[in-house]
Amino acid sequence: MRVIALVQARLGSVRLPQKVMRKISEQTIIELLLLRLSKSTELDEIVVATSETDENKKLVKHVESLGFRCTQGSEKDVLRRFYESAKSLNADIIVRITGDCPLVDPDIVDECVKRFKSSKVDYFSNISPASFPDGLDTEVFSFNTLEQANNNAFSTYDREHVTTFIRNSELFAKDVLQNETDYSDLRWSVDESEDLKVITKVFNHFAPDIFFSWKEVLELANLKPDIFVDNQTIKNNEGAKMGSGQKLYKRAKKIIPGGNMLLSKRPEMFLPDQWPSYFSKAKGCKVWDLDGNEFIDMSLMGVGTNILGYGHPEIDEAVQRTVKDGNMSTFNCPEEVYLSEKLIELHPWANMVKLARSGGEINSVAVRIARAFTKKEKIAICGYHGWHDWYLSTNLDNNQNLDNHLLPGLQAQGVPRGLIGTTLPFNYNDIEQLEKIIKENKDQIAAIKMEVSRNEGPKDNFLQKVRDLATENKIILIFDECTSGFRETFGGLHKKYNVEPDLALFGKALGNGYAITACIGREEFMQAAQKTFISSTFWTERIGPSAALKTLEIMERTTSWEIITDMGKRISEGWRTLSKKHELDLQISGLPSLSGFTFNSKNHIIYKTFISQEMMKKGFLASNAIYVSTEHTQDLVDNYFSELDPLLKVIKDSENEDDIESMLLGPVCHSGFKRLN
Repeated sequence: MRVIALVQARLGSVRLPQKVMRKISEQTIIELLLLRLSKSTELDEIVVATSETDENKKLVKHVESLGFRCTQGSEKDVLRRFYESAKSLNADIIVRITGDCPLVDPDIVDECVKRFKSSKVDYFSNISPASFPDGLDTEVFSFNTLEQANNNAFSTYDREHVTTFIRNSELFAKDVLQNETDYSDLRWSVDESEDLKVITKVFNHFAPDIFFSWKEVLELANLKPDIFVDNQTIKNNEGAKMGSGQKLYKRAKKIIPGGNMLLSKRPEMFLPDQWPSYFSKAKGCKVWDLDGNEFIDMSLMGVGTNILGYGHPEIDEAVQRTVKDGNMSTFNCPEEVYLSEKLIELHPWANMVKLARSGGEINSVAVRIARAFTKKEKIAICGYHGWHDWYLSTNLDNNQNLDNHLLPGLQAQGVPRGLIGTTLPFNYNDIEQLEKIIKENKDQIAAIKMEVSRNEGPKDNFLQKVRDLATENKIILIFDECTSGFRETFGGLHKKYNVEPDLALFGKALGNGYAITACIGREEFMQAAQKTFISSTFWTERIGPSAALKTLEIMERTTSWEIITDMGKRISEGWRTLSKKHELDLQISGLPSLSGFTFNSKNHIIYKTFISQEMMKKGFLASNAIYVSTEHTQDLVDNYFSELDPLLKVIKDSENEDDIESMLLGPVCHSGFKRLN
């Protein structure tokens, strides 16, 4: 009976890249593992089974330099990799060892092989159930068992994890080596950087001896527990339950403050510990995660960037032409002139344009222009306007000043205290509050800066009253249309209400996913940009303006704003219908094409999390808001409501507040800014 140990290893680990090639002193993890495993007397050969990607050529070369053989197979279908390796090696008995276990113990391996031979079972291990420390995992099975698993396991999970089908199936006889004391809570494997710290300390303690036993490590844990502190908060085998995106996000949080670059895309805002986090492909209104799972985006559609859907072929083609011809040079790109002319054509009240690449930038540009022209410092604001100092200073004297302006809990640390009182918030549709602010800060306000509409429309001629106040007090009126632009009209939403600002800002949907923003305005004010310094190298790149020009062309040709407004109204009506059907108190708000709903309940966030969790199981990215695109067809929307309907019934039928929370598979989502550790 030929007994082959197959060591499962590759360099493409998501959580700790190239972990098996990481060094402890002068030896790699895979070298330490192979040398320790070589002390086994029951093994005829030790072979590393890696994947056939080019990345692993380095691993193959290293393993062969150590005197061991390698086989290569599928990257994702590890079960097939094992089967083909075992078949090519003429293995009768296979011992599965994973490459993240440098503390593998040859005595445990030998005992498992002996027990397998004597027990006449199909599968023998020390992990089902586990009683040894994680990192000593040993599984033994016959080639026939492996062949049956390869032929009958169909789920992606079983194909990736090799033996889960065997362990969970009634087809096979199984037995287990159990330790008298359960040490399964101890973590001696290497999946995270914290694990590597612990294992390095262990080897350093015993150096130069690398052949110490697991019982000696256990004794060390009792004598010097501080050595094992670094990874104690990591759950054993959690990686088996995590998708590639979740693993990568965990890795990201160690090197990126907050885990990513945009608060609104943090997984914690949707479904902590379960949200796929990263995409491999996006097309139309579909998104694929890093594991190839496909989802219908009934959520934020790039946080409002893609009115025409992801990967629009005409826009991508225009961008590809730009890339081919060159995106940047010492000269200026002509497209910035063409785009500026088009925006002025759509808004005849405006005469001049400044371009940038992000919403926060263009908001700051507008504020700088207003202050430069008026020589005044204070800005009255209503709505969300980005992350820059001028805006966050609103929260310097009271950290709740911005709570009603989209994101509660925004922190102003790092914003100069000298900016206190320079930004003055007022509430939408509260003209008396704005009048009071102007009166109390007479001749000090440079601009009134506001969103035209977000969660509600103007009442009692509110926008015109704001316009009149600005005119009467020689204050520049700035409409922030970064979110609302091109969603209900071909241009700014202010066109719907027939109220003209002095400056208007556009972003998000302007380039259908490519970075481009614009500030348009009256010449007398815009020329003030030359009295101050407003300039950036990458505002002159060519991709953004090229994408915007093609986006506007397609929008005009298809009347996209009418399509998404109509569909948005149908979606809102669908929510109202389900609200009545299940007798739930839902508050529906927002522009038709970017509307949302809120449960009028103290458990709103719990319900929102539950919906995201269950809808994701059905193939939908969903929470309580939808940014509609032209790719959201009626069939997709109907399917969305078919899946949402029974979930609202579950919420309605829940007897108390704990019922729904008990169904959650992870933490409740965040509702605003929270610091992430």
